[in-house]
Amino acid sequence: MRALTVNFIDDNHKAIAIATLWVFHIAAVIGVTVGFKDWFISKTPLTLTLMLVALIIYFPIKKLKYWLLAGIIFCCGFLVEWIGVHYGIIFGKYHYGANLGSKLDEIPLMIGVNWTILVLITGAISAALTSKIWLRIIIASILMVFLDFFMETSAPVFDFWIWDIGHAPLQNYIAWFGVALVLQFLFQAFKIAGDLAISLHLYAAQVLFFMYFYVFHNF
Repeated sequence: MRALTVNFIDDNHKAIAIATLWVFHIAAVIGVTVGFKDWFISKTPLTLTLMLVALIIYFPIKKLKYWLLAGIIFCCGFLVEWIGVHYGIIFGKYHYGANLGSKLDEIPLMIGVNWTILVLITGAISAALTSKIWLRIIIASILMVFLDFFMETSAPVFDFWIWDIGHAPLQNYIAWFGVALVLQFLFQAFKIAGDLAISLHLYAAQVLFFMYFYVFHNF
């Protein structure tokens, strides 16, 4: 009975965390739409931090190998962005704006957090879809590029990042897929078993958020 009670409480806590994440995203959609864009978008680092905390608690990231993988992904994501910004040879020529928070040598620290979150949740989602490792890697990478496609329209409007040519080039999506493949290979190599529910909600909240603003800004 005690074990059942503990699981019930844990499930309730997870449901509250998921609901909170949705509230943050929905509130931002409403707030930006009605004219409070600067205030809500400036809170993006807070939203990413909450997503990371939810991932740490409910994914969960508790074992040493989970922390090691998360650290590797963070460093790889940050490094490719650093190379991209300073040399323009990976994604194209772009620079970061002010709304992703504190920067280290012109790169927001939160961009490394974003890479970490995306790799872990898409890896967990693809793992639930198939047992074939190579197919998991491809599906997860496609999921990452799919989200980026919708992000790119809003990124300059929200002062996340700005492309020198005014829009994301094809090179960006090809590079995203390539980097995603490498990081998803690492995810599978570490044999990480994440939580499907928290991964689905974290991914869906971001996709629907940016999909809404893709339509809002383009149509």
